Amino acid sequence: MPCYDYYCEANSQTIEVRHGVDVVLTMWGEVCYAGQLPMGETEFAAPVRKVLSAPGISLPTGDAKLKEIGFTKLVKRDDGVYENVTRTGDEERYMKAGDADSLPHLHKKITD
Repeated sequence: MPCYDYYCEANSQTIEVRHGVDVVLTMWGEVCYAGQLPMGETEFAAPVRKVLSAPGISLPTGDAKLKEIGFTKLVKRDDGVYENVTRTGDEERYMKAGDADSLPHLHKKITD
C-alpha cells in the first residue's frame, strides 16, 4: 500500500499515511483516523492537502562501487567457501570456513 503525506495549515503539521490509491482524504480528522494518530487540538473538518514528494528509488550498486566506498561483498561459491569480489591489496580471493588467514581485512576498512 502506498504512503502519502498530508499537510494541514491549521496546525502546520505533515503526517504520513498509508492507504489505497482510490482513497481521498480532505479533512484533518480523516487523515488522523487513517494514520491512527490523535487529532490533538485541531478541528476534525480542518482542510488538508496531499504533499507531493520524490519517491525513494533504490538502484543496484555494482561491485566496483561497493569496493570504492569501503564495503566487502562475499559471494557463496561452495559449501563454506565465499569469494571476496571486492578484495583489495593482499586480501585473499576466497574465504574458507575455519581459515582465519583468508578473512577480509576489515580492520583496515573500518575506521572511527
